Amino acid sequence: IATQSLLNKLIRSNVVNNTNQVEVLQRDPNSPLYSVKTFEELRLKPQLLKGVYEMGFNRPSKIQENALPMMLAEPPQNLIAQSQSGTGKTAAFVLAMLSHVDPSLKWPQCLCISPTYELALQTGKVIEQMGKFYPEVKLAYAVRGHKMERGVKIKEQIIIGTPGTVLDWCIKLKLIDPKKIKVFVLDEADVMIATQGHQDQSIRIQRMLPKGCQMLLFSATFEDSVWKFAERVVPDPNIIKLKREEETLDTIKQYYVLCNSKEDKFNALCNIYGAITIAQAMIFCHTRKTANWLAGQLSKEGHQVALLSGEMVVEQRAAVIERFRDGKEKVLITTNVCARGIDVEQVSVVINFDLPLDKDGNPDNETYLHRIGRTGRFGKRGLAVNMVDSQRSMEILKTYERHFSKCFFFTLVYLNS
Repeated sequence: IATQSLLNKLIRSNVVNNTNQVEVLQRDPNSPLYSVKTFEELRLKPQLLKGVYEMGFNRPSKIQENALPMMLAEPPQNLIAQSQSGTGKTAAFVLAMLSHVDPSLKWPQCLCISPTYELALQTGKVIEQMGKFYPEVKLAYAVRGHKMERGVKIKEQIIIGTPGTVLDWCIKLKLIDPKKIKVFVLDEADVMIATQGHQDQSIRIQRMLPKGCQMLLFSATFEDSVWKFAERVVPDPNIIKLKREEETLDTIKQYYVLCNSKEDKFNALCNIYGAITIAQAMIFCHTRKTANWLAGQLSKEGHQVALLSGEMVVEQRAAVIERFRDGKEKVLITTNVCARGIDVEQVSVVINFDLPLDKDGNPDNETYLHRIGRTGRFGKRGLAVNMVDSQRSMEILKTYERHFSKCFFFTLVYLNS
């Protein structure tokens, strides 16, 4: 599965062309601040530079301009960076890992942990693509379903996986010697801490790493809880932040539709269905039950839809994502399990059938940002439609509006007509 058609994530001019002001806080304010305008300035290994150009990067994105010189510095520097999907951050930390590997040493040297199987897979695809001309560097996936025998020594230099499996590979199965890790990447920290157990597992992994290991942490949002976590995991960091007002991607138009019930929302969806399938759409539901119900109803109406939910085994999920990415289905219905990390360039519409809530039932700003961030990627225009079916969901929408200080345009979808 992992070697299927390589990621279309950061290809060509696909990095969002945003004018975000990036704020850089250096660990040592006296050291000169380097930023680069070209990849040549980084003095990369020729085979990596070739990989970068092959992926269609012509020049570094905003986050790469500032982050790469720090990541590639000698001695290595630690980094906490805020960056959204589509900014080129995956390519940045992948380049750092590939640059620090010694291919002559046949053991794990770089470790990247992601909150979900899908995200691990996508990062792996970027590694494969960028390392295309550097075949001596090998990659292994530490994800559930990848069965390994205890004590087998892993020869791959880069390990990418989810926290629980990585911890097992380090402690139970003794497949990885954490003391030999040179670069540790923790991706999507805000999702990591929202997932039961991931925060503790990540901290346990980090504590096993050697003193000189480079620590890189990325997060799309930085609520207080994420900051606290980041500061525990990354000692003496350089920090790259986006200014607050730029958190919502400007290329996305946001609408809401007033409905009275679940059935009402379904009718509204049917009425705009023709318009949303011109390209591709993702529909988010709060529970598996609603997602299953909605997929069933749409199928009954003769619509071809794909369904992705948490109870599927890894292989099923991967197959659904590939079919959607290849355009075999135009509409993907899902729960939060894949609210991020699924990059399909053609997605131009996101529908929140249910508005995102956190585990305590409160408005979840980060998940909202990530859901609508599926559209409008890479600087393209996108559309987000929010289904509002109660006074409570109207209040939730108002919370998002205040948080992102963005107006929601009211659009009326005629129901049952």
